[in-house]
Amino acid sequence: MAPPQSVATRRAASPSGRSSCSLICRRAHLALGYCFYYGDSNYDAAEKEFAIAQRGLPNNAEVLLSIGAIQRRKGNWTESTANLEKALSLNPNSTWPLQNLVFNYEMNRDYANANKTVDRALQIEPKNIGLWEIKAKLAAEEQGDLSVAEKGLANLESSPLDADKRRVIAVLRGERSLISAQVRGSIARQNLRARELRASLEISFHRYRKKGLADDAGAREAFLKAKEIAQKQIAEGPDDARRRATLAGILAWLGEKDTALAEAQRAVELLPESKDAFEGPVITESLAEVHAILGNSNEAIEILDGLLTRPSEVTVETLKLNPVWDSLRGNPGFAEILARHGAKA
Repeated sequence: MAPPQSVATRRAASPSGRSSCSLICRRAHLALGYCFYYGDSNYDAAEKEFAIAQRGLPNNAEVLLSIGAIQRRKGNWTESTANLEKALSLNPNSTWPLQNLVFNYEMNRDYANANKTVDRALQIEPKNIGLWEIKAKLAAEEQGDLSVAEKGLANLESSPLDADKRRVIAVLRGERSLISAQVRGSIARQNLRARELRASLEISFHRYRKKGLADDAGAREAFLKAKEIAQKQIAEGPDDARRRATLAGILAWLGEKDTALAEAQRAVELLPESKDAFEGPVITESLAEVHAILGNSNEAIEILDGLLTRPSEVTVETLKLNPVWDSLRGNPGFAEILARHGAKA
């Protein structure tokens, strides 16, 4: 969902007179809705404010996008998609409504529409890193195809890049390498630029976490560094479920079983699917990852089975590809859910 423009900017652009006051009032409700949405994650309060804004701005793409974003977090996928599609019809040359639609289709495993939509967005912005990342992710989720990622990276690298874009590409290439069976286990072949990756805390964290996954020699040292960075991030945002889920995975790789499970459970408590049907499944999946790393195969399989039956990014193909699930591959229960859900797909 697009961040709101400033109220001052809106006021300067609005007509004069009583209609101007009314418009400013409606936009103020939109801005307040964003405060509830982004600042408090209070989706009920945000939805009420967006509804008030919509009464005065019935054909405003930004309002419709905002309402659609709330609806999917509450698990109302059909209504959300309808509002995002209407927002797109009002703003057909913007990639943001298209990108939001892709997320809805992806979560519901409607890959025909997801691919069609991201391709439409790429026609508008062919060098958009985020769109290429989405396109590559869709190919991996639907077909286990990693070639689209390489095509996208080559396309992006052929154009002028600033430092930020180079860092993002380095991380994407490293993540692709980790999943690729041809290079699994060889951090040296990832060709990551360490200096660039150290340029920010977030990128540094990716480097250490991914290196720990890929390189047995020195893995513990890498994970200990990742743990240090993750703990600093949690100190800055203790109620951030994603940060706690990330730390849980690191602790699991370090063999700190009880602490890892406690962090993973805390992450799920902070962002359960009942509170957020859009981002909650990612946190649920992270709990399954911790169980898999720790050798709790049955617990991991049970969670994954549930995720495959409802909207989430988990697919049979990604379960086959991702090395984090390697410990489950000899388990009959894992083979059974792959076969069952694969048949449905």
